[in-house]
Formats: sequence, structure tokens, C-alpha cells
Amino acid sequence: MHPHAGPAGHAAGNLQESGTLRPLPLAAALSLSLALAAAPSPAQDELRLPDIGSSAGELLTPARQAEYGAMMLRELRNYGYTLEDPLVDDWLQSIGNRLGANSDRPEQHYTLFMLKDRQINAFATLGGYIGMNAGLVLTAEREDEVAAVLSHEIAHVTQQHVLRGVERAQRDQVPILLGMLAAIVAAQAAGGSSSGDATQAALVSAMSLIQQNQINYTRSNESEADRIGIRTLSRSGYDVDAMAGFFQRMSFAMRGNQGGYSTPDYLRTHPVNTTRISEAKQRADQIRGQTVTATTSVGEPGESVRRVERVERQGVALPPPAPGQGNPLLPAGIDLAGLAPGLDSGDSGQFAWAQERLRALSANTAAAAVREYEALRRARADGLSDPQRYGLAVVRLGQEPAAAARELEALLRNHPDNLWLALGLAEAESRQGHAAQANRRFDELLRRLPGSRPVALTYARALVEQGGAEGGRRAQEILRPLLARAGEDPVFQQTFARACELAGDTARAAEAYAEAAFLNGRPEQALIQLETLKKRGDLDYVARSRVDARIAAITPTVLELRRQGIRDPDMQRR
Repeated sequence: MHPHAGPAGHAAGNLQESGTLRPLPLAAALSLSLALAAAPSPAQDELRLPDIGSSAGELLTPARQAEYGAMMLRELRNYGYTLEDPLVDDWLQSIGNRLGANSDRPEQHYTLFMLKDRQINAFATLGGYIGMNAGLVLTAEREDEVAAVLSHEIAHVTQQHVLRGVERAQRDQVPILLGMLAAIVAAQAAGGSSSGDATQAALVSAMSLIQQNQINYTRSNESEADRIGIRTLSRSGYDVDAMAGFFQRMSFAMRGNQGGYSTPDYLRTHPVNTTRISEAKQRADQIRGQTVTATTSVGEPGESVRRVERVERQGVALPPPAPGQGNPLLPAGIDLAGLAPGLDSGDSGQFAWAQERLRALSANTAAAAVREYEALRRARADGLSDPQRYGLAVVRLGQEPAAAARELEALLRNHPDNLWLALGLAEAESRQGHAAQANRRFDELLRRLPGSRPVALTYARALVEQGGAEGGRRAQEILRPLLARAGEDPVFQQTFARACELAGDTARAAEAYAEAAFLNGRPEQALIQLETLKKRGDLDYVARSRVDARIAAITPTVLELRRQGIRDPDMQRR
């Protein structure tokens, strides 16, 4: 996938005055998508950037951009590319929120998501949607490097590079998403027992064509994203050397791949050379010499957000600290470094645990993951690190919950306040059949972190696995506080649907199942489920109004896909 040309982003729009897409025949859409992909790209480096006041915003309004970004994410889910995990999602989104708040457009909402692919890659698209491959996190050595890549992608959004790419495209071209989907439909039309494989091949092929040649960023785009991104990185309190360090290691990887191995996607689409690395180092030196780090905490206890930013050194003059006292502004005897080690650094302290959870969840099979951890054990003289032991326990949760529980319990003694370990242990206890013990542990976590999405979802899923009407009602109770902000959360909707089903609330369950289908890229299924639900006689006025509103919102998407000849394969088989 092209890092900045996602399947739905960079839509070259032939738009009607109303803003709706003008449909093209399937064959035309397919041929056009291939023609676009085959267009030569080197000359694009000669293009000048449009002025800030370009007309791209008129071509695609902010609402339309967000719609394209959401559509792309739904399609990626539909084809199984995303890795949906509450803990990983929460960690990644927290980095994005922090960088976004310190970016040049803090009012922009950024949606970050993880892909299970182990290629080294990341991309930004319309509407502030930013994706990262698991492989990039597995390659990074610390959180600052992940933040450096994300700050670069956020800069592509804030500087409207994606939108400018849309403007450069001719206005009579169909959106990239529809061209890609046309290729998928063409593969399905071939029929035969291999049509499923053909569909995946067509998807990868279309994305590869787009990746290499469609709306490539110019060198000036990349340079500007580096320059703006490192500034955002600095404001957010991360190590400004991380950007150059990551580029340099990627450059070494590229040189090592000259012997027949494929170059990582990130290097093909983010070309790294000595000039780019040296410029990143120079910017880091300049920023480091001009700034100092300040840390503040905003919000209620348990829900506070730590803001770490760099401020101009000029004008900052503090008296020297008293002997034995690190901060002259604090009362005697108070030492923040002792209370919270690493408080002045950018790293959240969760990187190693997130990295190993990703290693476990992105492996092709549990057996492959176990072999990978055995190789890591042999490579270290002192055996697996604590985060690596956690990752192996995550792998074993499905088949050997008792062994996983023993490992997690031992780790939790060394890291008593670690949420990743505590949730894993509660989950393992529940899967062993120790429901009461697990639920007590979940309840304690919920009291500590009442607004935590990972805690609520993991607890609710455990209750659903335990089964029973009482468990369903308790899961509903736990999830309801998150309901207002779960409109784009398929994991929540699926879990809430099952909880409602167990609790006997079948109408609410049907709504949530339909929402999950839509968010997972199956709008036609969602529409049919909602239309069936609407026929029920036991819906109250509020529920019927919700269903009517969702039918009205989903119908245009389904009609547009049908006009393009794109049908849900499950629906066609009925």
C-alpha cells in the first residue's frame, strides 16, 4: 500500500454539484484505475506545490474527506487487513492524540489504526486517517521512533499534501477506492473455486499499482513533512533524534536488501538518502539547542492527560537547586524523579508491551509465534525479557490459559501496576473457568480506570464468553458509558451486540450487529439487517427513530456501490 495513497484516500473526484459521486460503468472504472496507476510518476517531482489557498478544499470538503477516510478504513477491515485490539489501539491513538494536539492543526481529529502486515509501512490519507503496519512497530527500538513516523504522517495531513494530490488529479477521474473495488469485482466475475484468492490478488495488485505510481508525493512534500514533523515531535516531548535514527536504520536495511530481498514498502515510498538523514540530524540539533522540556498534567485524577512539550529556552532562568532537591519550585523533600521516573521523557512506558502484544497478535499462527519467541530466547544470553514473556503468554492465552496465567501472575509481581499484565491475567483466569476471581480483578481495574476502553471491552468480552443472562446484563452495564463515543468502533459494537443478545434485548442487539457489519465494510448486510429490524412491532419510538436514521445514512453508500456493480459476495450467494 502506498503510504499516502490509501485505497480511499487521494480520491480523484468527478463530483456533482451536490458533492455525490458520479457513477461510471464498471469496465470504465477498472480501465481508468489501471491507466492512472500506469501513468509515469518521476515528472511529478517537478511539480510546484499549490498555494495554501488552493481549491482542493472546494473539491473535497472536510466532511467529504472524513467520509473517504472512514470508507477506506471500513474496506481495509472488510478484507481482513486491520488488527483490532483495544490495548494496542489505545496505545497508538494516545500517541496520535498527543502529537495531534501539538501539531500545526490541533483542531483536526486524527484516527489511527493498526494493520497486521509485518512490512515496514505507514500512511496518511484524507480526513486525518493514519495507518501503521505492525512491522514498523516491531522494527522500531523505542516509542520515540514510532512517534517520529507518526509526526511525519500527521504533517502530511496538516500541510494538506493529501488534498493537494487530489487537486493535481483530473476532475473527471473516479475515486481511487472505486477503481480498486472495480478490480476486485472483475476478479470475482472470473468465477471458479479460486475466486476468493483472485479477489485478494486483485486487491493487492490494485493497491500495488496505486502505491508505486499514483499521486506520489514530491520531494518537497517529504522534506516539508520531515521539517514540520520534527517540530511536532519536539513539542510533544519526544526525542528529536528519533527521526534521523529511524531513517538511518531503514537506510541500512535498504542496503542490506540489495542481494535479492525486497525493499521494505516504507523505503520505496519514503526514499531515504544521506541528505535526508543529515537534514533530520541538523534540525534535531537546532531544536535541542533552543528548547527545554516542560511537563504539565490536565484533567481529573485517573483521566488526566500528560502534556510534554518543549518551550523556548530564551527567557527561562531558574535558581540553582538546593542540595538534594532536584526542582527548586517544589517544596523541600519532594522529588518528582523519585516519584515518577521518566516523567520528563516522551516515552509512555508502554512501548515494549505494545510491541510484544503486536508480535503475538500479528503472527500467522500461534505455532509460528511460539517458534519466533523460541528464536528470541536463544538469541538472548539471559532469556526472554519481561515484555517478551508477556507476548508469549498472550500467544498461549487461547490454548493454554493455565500456563499463561502462571506466567502473567509472576510478571505482575515484578510490575504490580501494569495494565497489560493485569488484563491478561484476568482474561486467563476467566478462560480457566475461574469467573469469580477474574471478575473481581476486572472490577478492581474498572474502579481504577473507569473510562478505560481496553478495560471495559476486555471485561465485557470475558463476561460474554462466560455466558448467561446475568453476564450479558453486566456487560451491557460496563459498556453503556462508552456508547456515545463508539459510533466508529466495530469491536465495541460486536461486543455490545452479543451482550444485548445474552441479556434478552434482541432489538438492541440487532442494531449493534448491523452497525458492526457496516463498520466492517459490509454496508449491504447492515442495510438488510436494519430493514428487517424495522418491521418488528415491538420497537419503541426512540429505537425506531434510530433505525430510520441509520437506514437513511447507509442507503446512499449501498446505492453507490450497486451503481458501480459492486455487491456484497455474501448477499450474492443468497
